[in-house]
This record gives sequence, structure tokens and C-alpha cells, in this order.
Amino acid sequence: MKALILVGGFGTRLRPLTLSVPKPLVDFANKPMILHQIEALKAVGVTEVVLAINYQPEVMLNFLKEFETKLGIKITCSQETEPLGTAGPLALARDKLVDDTGEPFFVLNSDVISEYPFKEMIEFHKSHGGEASLMVTKVDEPSKYGVVVMEESTGQVERFVEKPKLFVGNKINAGIYLLDPCVLERIQLKPTSIEKEVFPNIAAEKKLYAMVLPGFWMDVGQPRDYITGLRLYLDSLKKRSSPKLALGSYIVGNVIVDETAKIGEGCLIGPDVAIGPGCVIESGVRLSRCTVMRGVRVKKHACVSGSIIGWHSTVGQWARVENMTILGEDVHVCDEIYSNGGVVLPHKEIKSSILKPEIVM
Repeated sequence: MKALILVGGFGTRLRPLTLSVPKPLVDFANKPMILHQIEALKAVGVTEVVLAINYQPEVMLNFLKEFETKLGIKITCSQETEPLGTAGPLALARDKLVDDTGEPFFVLNSDVISEYPFKEMIEFHKSHGGEASLMVTKVDEPSKYGVVVMEESTGQVERFVEKPKLFVGNKINAGIYLLDPCVLERIQLKPTSIEKEVFPNIAAEKKLYAMVLPGFWMDVGQPRDYITGLRLYLDSLKKRSSPKLALGSYIVGNVIVDETAKIGEGCLIGPDVAIGPGCVIESGVRLSRCTVMRGVRVKKHACVSGSIIGWHSTVGQWARVENMTILGEDVHVCDEIYSNGGVVLPHKEIKSSILKPEIVM
């Protein structure tokens, strides 16, 4: 089987992290986002992953080469010279996706974190006999999204309603599809939307089916959702009694700590924290609802909550970093500084407090 991951553009919503690496390579729970997907695809027998990309393909490929050998899966790029929307890239990658087997292929949105129930999806796809399957997820506020209206018992999709004013349902497109090769004949090589143009046509012919995604789902393409996604991901590890979760008297709730990280005495860590490789957390530090990426040092008695600390940054002694502060790569927050929602570009030194959310160039 094959899979296409829609990597797309510049990752502007996750700046300043995406100023250092393409968005799919930004760490989520201590490994690049895209790796969560590739590992789950490999587990259900996918042998080749095609990345649809229009930005820095060489950076992506160089990085993923080591995982090609490690995971034993072929990873190639299909590069757009102009943005092609969410369906155009499928037409562009047609030759890479279609072979003699006639097997369906997966299409994934690279920002989506979930438990990736690909095995169940393959079974569902085979059982309904349509051309295409999509995952849907239930949300509390459907008016912010495009809603999928479906026949409950069979999963047959009737129609799509964009940002409905009146309640028509609470299931939205989760950005995970399984498509028969014949779907490619419906797509032209031009900027096209799979959600607004291709799927409604298949639904009109009653050949599109939706499966409700079990477990959690989050589009982690922006900071607030990234932090929420981390909570949901760690919660799902907890439900599965995963050995990845850290244990210890200083741990509160769900926390993952890379084995190469060092944690000092008298710290309190959690809930919902990821500490990356090579991090040094000095004594008396308080961390909650945050990600501390590779090579970060958090000095004595600092407090970090609801924030993302980018690679190789430093948080000074007695500093307080909170409220969706995002430090890009190699940012140094001096001792006793307060950051309330500061978004700091890479390679900066912060010598005075950031009292209200702002971007520090």
C-alpha cells in the first residue's frame, strides 16, 4: 500500500518554530509530527510514503533519509511549483500512487494527530464498496468547520455544509482519507480542493463513506491547538498504560521525558509536559502544560506553563514563562524575566519582561 501526506506550505501559524524547520519536522511529544504518521502507516503495511510539498523539499528528504532505513519504508517527494490546494497534489503524484495492484491509498493532512486507526479504516473501506472513505471526528462547535452530513448506520456521506449557521450535525472532516485509484481520474492537475470539489461529486454518486474516528483528534497546526493536542496525546498514552509515561515523586499527571534529559532536585513537572533529548532541568523548576524541545536548559526555580520552548533555548533562574509564550530556536531568557505570551524569533536574548502577548523580532 501507498500513502500521500499533504505537507503543503510555510507553516506560518506555527512560527517562529517553522523558521528553523519545515512544519512536519517540528517536534510533537519528542518526535517530528510527521513521524507519528509514518510509523502508524508502516504498522499497517504501507510500503511507500509520498510527501506532497511546495517548500524546502531537500530539508525534509535529508532529514527523513535516516528514518527510511530505520523504519524500512520508502519516502519520496512530489514537489509543487505552485500551490495546488488539497486535491491538485494527488493529480501531480498520480504516477507515484498508482500501480498494477489497484490497492487503495491513504491521504493524510500532515497537521493531524490522532490514534490513526488505519487498520479499522482499511476494513471499513473494503466493507462498503465505495470509491472513497474519510475519517470524521465529533466536535463541540461544528459552526467553525465544514460539517459532514452522513447516514448514521452505513456511513454514506450525503453532503457537506461549510460553517453551518443552523445545527446539521457535529462531525467534521478529520483529514484522513482512503481512496481507490479511480478517484484520481476525477482530479485535474490544477489548484483544486478535495473537500469542496472532489468529495461532493463522489458523495452525489453515493460512493463516499465516512467512519467516525475512535479516540482523540487534533489539528496541531497552531500553538494553542498544539498544547491541547499534547494533552490529548498524553492522555491517550495513559489510557493505553504506555511505558513511555514518566514516573517519579516529582511527576504530576501525564509527562514524557527523554531518557537523555537531566532533571534536578525539588522539581515539580506536569501535567501535560514533554521534555526532549539532552534537556537540562535544574533544581526547583516548575513545568506544566508545555513542551521543552531538544537541548533546552531551564535554570533553577524557573516556572514554565502553557508554552513551547524551542530547541537549544535557555530559561533563566527565577524566570516565569507562561500564557502561550513560544520561544524559537536558540532564544535566551535572562534571569528573573517574565514572559506573558511572548512570541520570540530565533537567536534572540530577552533582557526585559514581556508583559502582554507580542511578537519579539
